Amino acid sequence: MTKNTKVISVGSLITIGSYAVLLFLVYLSSFEGLMEKWSRDDYSYCYLIPFIVLYLLWEKKNHFLSIESKTDWRGIGGVIIGLVCFWLGELGGEFYIIYISFWLILMGLCLLHFGVQKIKPILFPLFFILTMFPLPYFVNNRITLSLKIMSSKLGVMMMHLYGMSAYREGNVIDLGFTKLQVVDACSGLRYLFPMIILSILISYFLRCRFWKKIVLIVSSIPLTILTNALRIALTGILSEKFGSKVVEGFFHDFEGWLIFMVTLGVMLGEIWVMNRLFPEVVHIEGDSNGEVTRWAVGTDADVGSQKKGLLQPQFFVSVVLLGLTLVLSQGIEFRPAIPISKPLKQFPMQINAWSGKEHSMEAKIIDALDFSDYVMADYMNDKGWAINFYVAYYENQQKGEAIHSPATCLRGGGWEFKQSGKSFVDLGDGRGLPVNRALIQNGQHKQIAYYWFPMRGRNLTNAFEMKWFNFWDALTRQRTDGALVRVIAPVGEGESLDTAESRLQGFVKAVVPVLNTYLPGS
Repeated sequence: MTKNTKVISVGSLITIGSYAVLLFLVYLSSFEGLMEKWSRDDYSYCYLIPFIVLYLLWEKKNHFLSIESKTDWRGIGGVIIGLVCFWLGELGGEFYIIYISFWLILMGLCLLHFGVQKIKPILFPLFFILTMFPLPYFVNNRITLSLKIMSSKLGVMMMHLYGMSAYREGNVIDLGFTKLQVVDACSGLRYLFPMIILSILISYFLRCRFWKKIVLIVSSIPLTILTNALRIALTGILSEKFGSKVVEGFFHDFEGWLIFMVTLGVMLGEIWVMNRLFPEVVHIEGDSNGEVTRWAVGTDADVGSQKKGLLQPQFFVSVVLLGLTLVLSQGIEFRPAIPISKPLKQFPMQINAWSGKEHSMEAKIIDALDFSDYVMADYMNDKGWAINFYVAYYENQQKGEAIHSPATCLRGGGWEFKQSGKSFVDLGDGRGLPVNRALIQNGQHKQIAYYWFPMRGRNLTNAFEMKWFNFWDALTRQRTDGALVRVIAPVGEGESLDTAESRLQGFVKAVVPVLNTYLPGS
């Protein structure tokens, strides 16, 4: 074993420090949002990811330092793409795009200063950084809802196999003596992501053929779903014998820990089976020819004739780009608050033949939705048919304070989507209104829902459209105000879907002209 001393110039340390300070200042508000997301149970594992990344980098330090750094100007392309994504996320109000932009800039800087060959040994830890970024809100909710329904179905099937009577409506399981609701905490999401990440880590350290690594990672998904369904089934079975205490407190948490350990044990058993059926030939390799690298700090002259640290032109280019982004993001207000034309509290409770009764939300729901103004009312016509009407207005939309699609809110509580798609409401005079349409059902009860997003003279129906136009209008018009409108028609007993939908369209046709006088236009 030989010792090899690498001298790190003071200029290089200043370069790294300058990048760290600039990135910290540019992404400060986004990092605060990241910490808030990590504090939630579904993503609490993310606190460990930075330490794992640091360990993986430390493990590869000898190999990394043994390779000469070479400037690769293609890295500037990564920095520029990252900055474009930053503005897309910042002005569009999407945290996840901002997190990806941070990673792209980091990768670009590494490529720019180190070159392709030098960053190859640390590619895995660099890509592993992506696992600490929570998914976008709408993606997270779609996965959560799918997992709740899937786990509920499998859990009920397991109860039936045990010989227990159980009936499922959406994510609610009726056991006869009690009802179990598979809420977000029981969806399995807080086990799914950690198990996938753990399988990736195990595969990284596992000395085996590539296909085995892929099998291990992919299998972690169905394994987690199955074991979570087993947890739900066990909860139902034990609640019959021990009462409601098994669905809360220590027993509930212990079940979760036990299921996690069972899943890990099955994965390790899977590795053992694959190695028994398909043995591996083990090759023992040294790292960097047995060299041990010692770091030392010296002056720029100590590292030879090669330009280092502050003398590098790529450093100046990167600092200018990051500095300009910092000045623009902190110095210009792209999303000033646009007040509503008239307060929604003044919205009329009599619209043509429809008479309304206004309702209020709980304070905790108002805080969670974070809108600027809202109205929620039940309208009834002279025939006794009802319509639920809800509008939420946002003076501006920022990261973590944007409109959430009701596609996720309509599910749950036993309600299931039977149909979903687009529809069109004829407003007369050649005008039309595109809307999202959903038919939801809970047992024998059905409802037809329309919802859309009035945005600065546009009526949008797509979350991606909203993000894009928020970015574009913030950049060109300094506006991100908008609203969510949701209208629901319960299908009455003996009433056909066509009749209920005709009633819904008639109400929308009557209410839109009134609503337009309250919302700011183009």
